Amino acid sequence: MIGNDYSLELCNIFHTGQVEPGSCLQRIFGSVQTGLILKDVSLEVRAGEVLAVLGSKGSGKRALLEVISRRSRGPTRGQILLDGAPMTLSLYQKNCGYVSHRVDLIPSLNVEQTLHYAANLTIGSQVSRYVRSSRVRQVLADLALSQVARRSVSSLTLSEYRRLAIGIQLVKDPVLLLLDEPTANLDPLSTYLIVSMLSSHARRRGRAVVLTMEKPRSDVFPFLDRAAYLCLGDLVYAGPTRLMLEYFRAIGFPCPDLENPLMYYLCLSTVDRRSRERFIESNTQIIALVEKFKLEGGPYRKSSAGGGGGGHVLLGSGESPPSHKMPLTTLGKPGAIQLGFTLYQRLLASTFNLSAIAAQHLFLHLALFPLICTLIWFFYRDVKHQDGPYTFQSLNGFLLNSLLTSCACAIVKTACVFPIHRTRYYQEAHEGLYSGPLFLLSYNLYSLPFSILTVAIGSRILFESTGLTSSTDWFFFAAILLSTYLLSEQQTVALLMIIKGSFIASITSLYLGTIFIILSSGTLRSYASLPEWLLYLTYASQTRYSSAFLSRQLFGSVYTALPGNCTARLPLNDAFLCRYKDSTAYLAERYSRGSTVFNINDMLDSDFNLSFSYAFPVGFVLLNCILYLIPLPSFIKAKFRD
Repeated sequence: MIGNDYSLELCNIFHTGQVEPGSCLQRIFGSVQTGLILKDVSLEVRAGEVLAVLGSKGSGKRALLEVISRRSRGPTRGQILLDGAPMTLSLYQKNCGYVSHRVDLIPSLNVEQTLHYAANLTIGSQVSRYVRSSRVRQVLADLALSQVARRSVSSLTLSEYRRLAIGIQLVKDPVLLLLDEPTANLDPLSTYLIVSMLSSHARRRGRAVVLTMEKPRSDVFPFLDRAAYLCLGDLVYAGPTRLMLEYFRAIGFPCPDLENPLMYYLCLSTVDRRSRERFIESNTQIIALVEKFKLEGGPYRKSSAGGGGGGHVLLGSGESPPSHKMPLTTLGKPGAIQLGFTLYQRLLASTFNLSAIAAQHLFLHLALFPLICTLIWFFYRDVKHQDGPYTFQSLNGFLLNSLLTSCACAIVKTACVFPIHRTRYYQEAHEGLYSGPLFLLSYNLYSLPFSILTVAIGSRILFESTGLTSSTDWFFFAAILLSTYLLSEQQTVALLMIIKGSFIASITSLYLGTIFIILSSGTLRSYASLPEWLLYLTYASQTRYSSAFLSRQLFGSVYTALPGNCTARLPLNDAFLCRYKDSTAYLAERYSRGSTVFNINDMLDSDFNLSFSYAFPVGFVLLNCILYLIPLPSFIKAKFRD
């Protein structure tokens, strides 16, 4: 258990990592060029202090945070101690928090809901609901978000969004909070506000805060207890800010009057690349500064910050000393049932909130498929009244469009709705909150009722064109369309696991679905015209079984025989349609390949085809759960976080 007067210590940290992007093949086979990113870094931060890690781009700031949080990829040497104990991944996930430079929140939730579900995902059931709600209200007040608590995430300003991202970590009250560029691209007032809030949190709660900054302003100097300057992985200075001016003055680099000391020494610690001469001169100077700090910086690194940055931060008259309260996360993590139920609640809330994005998702869930079905019904509404050879052609087109509509609508809906939650899952799973199968189970339980309802409505509209009247026939007609709908959903979910862009994933899934329908449904090409190897491949397609069931239902139950004067009633070019004397002959041509090889009755067996139509989506659900358990290559997962 973390003590009251704890500290985070880094001792002689060396870290090797990727130093250039590399091609896709290089990243897959692990042949990307690597190099030493952190070189003998030693520093510490104590409870109640704020440490600012300063440096230009490429100095190793983010790598340092990832090494501390045990997220880094590549070998690391040295010791990281939290309250004297080695920092393991489980210790970090239980007691610490990380606000990355990119946080993708669910845009249709409001601010209070976002914090509420974050609390339920990180604080165990041992903590009462009242305490969790109180903690949410406290974070809202501390981060000046109470006035926008009911506002949707999508309508927040950049400053409010950044504070909300910080609040998601603060709600679990971590003993150590890491922040990667929390003030990047913010205006001066917002920067001042965020740094002052983090300092207040550290002092009042007795927590350690480590943040990185690239362009520190002078007005945040009083809120920083410690500073660490990095240049190309080397440590130029690490210690209390109140001793920083004294140290640099002692080694011959005093800060000029009226200069921002944070920015002045940051420029001193940055390689000047404007010319070759300046590069050599600045690089030589930085090497000397690094060696100087290794020789003389030990006392500064270990020195106490002594009450705030530069000695300027004092407790107000009504403010008590740090309370060092026990963090809520030490009381246990949420169980699988609490996590799953919270994810399910969050999914529902994101759909039924009063926001434009929620309304769009609700339309995709419930209205898209019935709307397209209405258009199909308009074109095929007279099919049931047709008489003659055109009946087979029209009904065949109706069947094809019904399958295509089920496939396309499911793909469009999933490609628009799922990525938001998928990206949030990747970021939360990186924190160790829950597993992929639990996320998929919650999403499928959330999505399934919508799928059943929208297919029931849409299939009823289509059913009016078939000429069938039995409720049982409608039930089976809807069941087959639902199986196609569910399979297309799961197929798109699988693709979105590795494809970041919704458009590319939907197009890929649509291509796959269309190919399966063209080759396996028997509507555009009869099985007799397929090569034997391709015919056997159709057995691995769900469309083969769903189309066979619908063909048996539609052609076998309604349309029986052609009139005797069929040829005389048709133009000469269409006389070939009269070769079907009845629906049995039509089905035999589309689905048989010689009676000696395939039995048409076995191929059109309703129970068999219905069972296999649902075996595919169920199998895909299990496959997706396995895929979300398999560790992905790090460069794929990084697409959703970086």
